[in-house]
Amino acid sequence: MLKTLKTQKGFTLVEILVVVIIVAILAAIAVPVYMQYVEKAKSTEAQSAISAIRTAYNIHYQAHGTTDNYDIDKALKDARVGLSTTKNWRFEVVGNPPQRYVATSTNEFSSGEGKVVYYDVDQAKYHGFGIDDEVDETNL
Repeated sequence: MLKTLKTQKGFTLVEILVVVIIVAILAAIAVPVYMQYVEKAKSTEAQSAISAIRTAYNIHYQAHGTTDNYDIDKALKDARVGLSTTKNWRFEVVGNPPQRYVATSTNEFSSGEGKVVYYDVDQAKYHGFGIDDEVDETNL
């Protein structure tokens, strides 16, 4: 009986523990990176809508010489922003002429309410959820 136990092949407890530790370390590295990709993908919806809204504002400005009396509801309609996007995000435009286009997630958004994505006209750059590591929401 003792002879048959020595000839059996298999993994020792130490070998299995080493593999489990290596997998745990890889998971600890991979999960945060994956979550960043997920956030970036979710913020893309807001970025696309903001881009369409910016285009609508620019067209209105070129046609009328001003953005007075042109509000976000008209811009959303002209930009043909979809119903699912308007369920997930609330949009606003800051300034006249616009200096910042802001999208704030609603309670329908799968990552939670209050996530902010914005486009700064002066910097010509997007900021916020899924884009920057940290967002100073006091400057919105």
